[in-house]
Order: sequence, then structure tokens, then C-alpha cells
Amino acid sequence: MGADSQTGEQEKQNGNSFDVNDYTIIKEGDAEILMHTKNEVFYNKTQVNNRDMSIAVLRTFISQRKQEHEAMLARRRTKAANEVLDAKAEKPGDSVQHNGESNDGSEVMEDTSNGESCSIPEEQTKNPRGKGQEELKPPRVLEALSASGLRALRYAREVDGISQVVALDNDKASVEACRRNIKFNGSVACSKVESHLADARVYMLTHPNEFDVIDLDPYGAPSVFLDSAVQSVADGGMLMCTATDMAVLCGGNGEVCYSKYGSYPLRGKYCHEMALRILLASIESHANRYKRYIVPVLSVQMDFYVRVFVRIYTSASDMKNTPLKLSYVYQCTGCDSFHLQTVGRTVSKNNSVRYLPGFGPAVAQECSDCGKKFNMGGPLWSAPIHDQEWVAAILADVKSMKERYPAYERISAVLTTVSEELPDVPLFLSLHNLCATLKCTSPSAVIFRSAVINAGYRISGTHVNPLGLKTDAPMDVIWDIMRCWVKNHPVKAQPSDQAGSVILAKEPVLQANFSRAVASLSKAQAKKVARFLPNPERHWGPKLRAGRTITSKHVSLLGPKALDAINNHENDDGSNHEDVEEEPANKRKKTEESDS
Repeated sequence: MGADSQTGEQEKQNGNSFDVNDYTIIKEGDAEILMHTKNEVFYNKTQVNNRDMSIAVLRTFISQRKQEHEAMLARRRTKAANEVLDAKAEKPGDSVQHNGESNDGSEVMEDTSNGESCSIPEEQTKNPRGKGQEELKPPRVLEALSASGLRALRYAREVDGISQVVALDNDKASVEACRRNIKFNGSVACSKVESHLADARVYMLTHPNEFDVIDLDPYGAPSVFLDSAVQSVADGGMLMCTATDMAVLCGGNGEVCYSKYGSYPLRGKYCHEMALRILLASIESHANRYKRYIVPVLSVQMDFYVRVFVRIYTSASDMKNTPLKLSYVYQCTGCDSFHLQTVGRTVSKNNSVRYLPGFGPAVAQECSDCGKKFNMGGPLWSAPIHDQEWVAAILADVKSMKERYPAYERISAVLTTVSEELPDVPLFLSLHNLCATLKCTSPSAVIFRSAVINAGYRISGTHVNPLGLKTDAPMDVIWDIMRCWVKNHPVKAQPSDQAGSVILAKEPVLQANFSRAVASLSKAQAKKVARFLPNPERHWGPKLRAGRTITSKHVSLLGPKALDAINNHENDDGSNHEDVEEEPANKRKKTEESDS
């Protein structure tokens, strides 16, 4: 049945009085939605990458959850069997019996069960704790900020094994649009997806530990939803969280970032990865208040936002390890050097572990490389931000079902790069920044990687920045390699007080070896697999918040074609342009020139 006829059928059945001509049918994956031309409900085309990545992770989560449940049952069966054997061995009066008499002459009851008395009831075998054995229930998903409901519909229609998707929004027009789209998508959507008009924070607080997956994708900061979300996720469940306020997270407004996330950002080249780690630290902080902690399985920076996928567990003892996973960052104001200092440490003695504050300071007052001062940022998450086994499983799933992912090229490229990152190295260096400090020509990435590998250290790229390099080599080794490079590629004399001059004035302790190393190219590079793709079209961005009147000043967000289409539609309706703000001619001309 075609989309138009389907809509007409729904109108007849439900008595809805809406004009199909006022809507555009948008298809993404297996879901279709009706989008009003007046921007009444927020729909973001660019988030197709986000939605595809979420579906891939959700499929892997369901598979992993099933494996974990089966492993847990196997452990219980083994434990129950061991308890039976122990009980048999310790049973009193187990002396040799002859014809119903014990060896002391007293009568005993004969064993007439042919060995069945050695077993225990089946229910008790399944769960020796006597709590009853429940089958693994299909996961329930909560989309806390649903808008048009496209994400919830895609989850219901494309991910096998989901029992229910609850879509929330506190905007009446959005809930109406979501319910209309649920009906528009047929019986599967109607049976699995339900939409509610509610404040997501209140709803999550009143449904604690109920949802196996919670998806937070707000327009801006997710900080106000985190406290409710970490309480509503079931033990071992998944929290998917997006933050689009990148200007705040990347150091544009440090004080605002601290007020929202409890961390101070630094404006280094690694600022986008730092944004990921600040968000993770914030989620961990909220979880700790309820004796819970997080385990990240995938954390990515794409387009104009960061997106993290974390498992949430409950354990008061494991929660104590949180300070070991958080660090402060000292960033030199003169050169590209940075150093991390963990918030906490442990001391083991006589099979016991004590938790103590971290040692500090990690650096002197002045940078040992260039003599400048340090800025301090954080705390941020310094433990791994990906689980490489999960990443490999997600990537394999994506490749096996590539036709079901509209954004396959982009998400497979991101996952490929993530799979080759060093998991235990926080933040990264920028080769171009190092060279800018020394005012020298840049070695190729292959040559620089080779020098680091030949010095006995590890190095990899990062999915955040094509020019970023993650390495466990200390900064003095990095600068020695650059000093050796400059000796072979001399630079012009610079003022003696500049950071680069101070660095180059020192003789290198390490003599760098720039001969080509076998591991200097990643597997993806060697196979020429795409890792960083350009935006699919111009004006690729977050678009306008729902309800905003679209005017000519939004050409930089929507593009001239989209703006013309909207204006033409209004003309066709016979409406005038009184509500469209006119701009001065000189401003309009400047906008048109910049667009061309």
C-alpha cells in the first residue's frame, strides 16, 4: 500500500481531519513519518548517523545481554551441582549400610529412590537461592525526548527482540505528531510503540529500574536529565546519551560547562575528545549518588555532537573505583604538552585495598619543556571510552546488514577508526600543532609514527581528528623526536623567549630513528578503507529548533534550496509573508555572496 493511500485509510478509520498536502513523507530505514512543512515538530535529517549508530549498538546490546544471561544460568547450574555434592559429602550418618542397618546396629530407612535422593528439586537447581527462575524478558526502551517519534519507530521496526518502546515528549504538538506517525507505520509500530505527554525527568523518576535501554537525545545539553536517567535504567542496562552543546563542552564557556557537567574544559586540539570524557565523568558522578557506576562500550564524536553508550551497574564496592578512572589535565600554555593526574589511587596491603587521594602535583609550576605555565582542566574520564570487543561486534553487525543502514558509509568509517584507537590512552597530540610550536615543516604522519614505534612506544590515530595521534610516549620523547627532525630540516632563528626556541635549545637525549616501521600504517590505511568522510551535502548541521519561524536569515542553516521550497509552499497556500522577517538589502546581499 502506498504512503498516500495509507494516510487516507487512516483518516477514514480515525476521523482525522488533516490535509496530506500539508505534510511531507520522510522515509528513513524501515520507518516513515509525516512531517509538517511549518516546522511544528523537530526533525533533524543530519541525525541519521546518530540513529543508525544507535540501532547498531542496540542490536549488539540485545545479543550480548542474551549471552550474559545464558552464562549466568550456567554458573548457577554449576554452583547448584557443587552444593549438592558438598551436601552429600557432609551428610551425617554416611557410614556403610547393610540391609537397612548402619554399622552401629541401628535401623535406617532404605534408599528406595534409585539415587534420586542425591538430587534436589528442579526449581532449586535452577536457582539455588530460592528466588525463582525467570526467563530473560525482552528489553524495554525509553526514548525520553521523542519529537516526531522517528527514532522510536525505527527501533520498533528494525531491531528484533524489543518488546516495547515508550516515546515521551512534553510538547503537545510533538505527541500528536508521534501518535499520528505510529498509526502511519502500521500494526508492528502500533503494537510496540506508545507515546505519552510527560516531562521525561518526572517519568523516569517515577519508573525506577524499569527500562533496559534509555535514549537521551536533547536539543542541547543532557545534564538536566542525567540524574533521573541513571535511576530509571535497570541494572546492567544501557544509557545512550547525546550532547550537542559543543561550544560549552569544548571550552567556549568554561564556567557554563562547570555548572552543567562539573568539569572545566580546556581549549586544546583534543577538545572534542575531552568533551566525550567530560560527559562520561558527569554521568558517572550522577550514577555514584545511587551506588551505581558506568562501563562505556562506545563513545563517538560525529558531526556537531558527542554520543556515548554506557552500561550502568549497581555495586557499592565497585563504585569506590571511580576516583581511579577520573583525572585532572595540565595543559601547557606555551607548547602542546599535557599531563594527567588521577583523582585517586589504591594501596594494597595484607589482601586489603585502601583508597587514597592521588599523588600530586603531576607537574612543576613551569613546563619542563618550554618554561611556560599550565592551565588545569577536569576532572574528566581517563579510563577507556570504548570496549573493543563491543566495537568489533558492532562493526561486524553493520557490515553484515549494510543495506539496512541508510548512513552505512559514515558509521562504518567511524567504527573502523574507533576499532584502531589505543583504548588506554586519554586525549591525543596534533602533529601540526607540534610543528607550529617549533615553526618547522611537518613530517608525514607515517614518518612520525615510525619514529615513535622505533623508540619502543605505541601510537594510533583517533576517530575525532584525522590529524590526531594517540601515543603512550611521554612528552620528552615526543619533543626529542621533533628536535631530531628539525636537525635534518632546519628552521629560521626565532626570538629566544618563544616556546619553540626554548625546546630546540636543548639537545635531544633520544636519537630518533625515522626509518619506515611496519606498523606505521593502520590496517584500514593499508587496505585503503575510508575512515574520514566529508559531509554528504552543504549546510549539514543541527537545523532549527521546532516552532521557530523560518526566515531568510536561516539560509546558512537550511540552505537556499530548502528556504525557497518553504517560501514557495507558503505562496501556494495563498499565505502572505508578513510573518517572515525581511532583512536590509545590504545584509541580504552579503548572505547571498557568502553562500555562493
